[in-house]
Amino acid sequence: MQEISTVLTPDIEGKVVEIRGWVYRIRTGSKICFVILRDASNIIQCVGKLDELGKEKFDMLSSLTIESSMEITGSVNRDERAVTGYELKISAFSIYQRNDSFPVSKDISEEFELDQRHLWLRSREFNAKLKIRATIFHAFREFFDHEGYYEVQPPLMVSTATEGGSTLFKVPFFGEEAFLSQSSQFYLETFIFSLENVYTISPSFRAEKSRTWRHVTEYWHAEGEVAWAGNEKMMEIEEKMIHHIIRAVLKKNKEELTTLGRNIAALEESLKPFHRMKYSELIEKSASYGMPLKYGDDLGADEERQIMSNFDRPLFLTHFPEELKTFYHRPDPDNPGLILCHDLLAPEGYGEIIGGGERIWNYGELEGRIEKSGLKKEDYYWYLDLRKYGSIPHSGFGLGMDRLAMWIMHLGNIKDAMPYPRTIRRLKP
Repeated sequence: MQEISTVLTPDIEGKVVEIRGWVYRIRTGSKICFVILRDASNIIQCVGKLDELGKEKFDMLSSLTIESSMEITGSVNRDERAVTGYELKISAFSIYQRNDSFPVSKDISEEFELDQRHLWLRSREFNAKLKIRATIFHAFREFFDHEGYYEVQPPLMVSTATEGGSTLFKVPFFGEEAFLSQSSQFYLETFIFSLENVYTISPSFRAEKSRTWRHVTEYWHAEGEVAWAGNEKMMEIEEKMIHHIIRAVLKKNKEELTTLGRNIAALEESLKPFHRMKYSELIEKSASYGMPLKYGDDLGADEERQIMSNFDRPLFLTHFPEELKTFYHRPDPDNPGLILCHDLLAPEGYGEIIGGGERIWNYGELEGRIEKSGLKKEDYYWYLDLRKYGSIPHSGFGLGMDRLAMWIMHLGNIKDAMPYPRTIRRLKP
């Protein structure tokens, strides 16, 4: 049994093949029936004729509906009029399941499409998205594996918050209270004292009541921690990683990008060196970007979207004020009040996809930041321990894989980039 993609080659012309899949489209007349069959790899036009199949078989073929599953045997011919340039002349077929009617079509509401996401995944559009996502995840791992990093598996049920208590999902845990992980960062930091350079890809959960175009409550989080690295080194690594992922998608998924209508030249622009700018410089220029800001303002989805509509490739934004970043970020010893950190903002209006920077590695400094943030030191005893026993300079990052996919595919909402988005109003299917 062959995949359709292997049939669409000049050397197979005239040969008899067997393929199987699902009816993507069907058009029938009194003497001829055109079935567009799809599988995971591609689609092909299959032609059945009354005088060759006989009335019983022809009627059976003609009565099929979209997404009926079947197997077809036939000979392959080139035909430029066919949807993918080849046509399969049906000599025999068998039907696995005949559908009454398929409930999903192009002309449906957003909510109905989300309710039927388990069926909508079969569409050519989502087939393309899933293939691009697979390349993105594979390329991320490929990059860090090649660089000598170790993939590790931190826990998803935790006892301490990484970002803040107001956005935690609480989970009963045998008489205690646990939380779904917002980030694997703290646990990744424990691994560097054994393996030095590590990464993980796992779900993260944020109980944010956000309804923006780029927020969901469950998302895929790729994170890394690097021993002996400062903020500059961390940005260099991230830039090389993003370049590697883009190259992989351009090499493997040009057809899928075209299916989604992605401007490939715009994506290729991001293979150039990324822009860099300090937070204070951005504030000074913000009015010219169409989003006037004052020093101390945080950047939300709207601000970043407006700012990044002015950039043709990613921007590293660095040296945020201390009050805008969480307690574990390292203050800049040369610039009091600033943090040695960065956000990577994607172009074309997409905004933040990575947050990273140096971690505080001095015990007293971290202890002071915990107390200043109003947190209980005892909740972070094990995190403080890392600064007691052989502490070292180190940096890390967190990459939202769904946001990255949204930008690479140039989609309008993060829900469109995920198979099964979870938001404050959606838990099904």
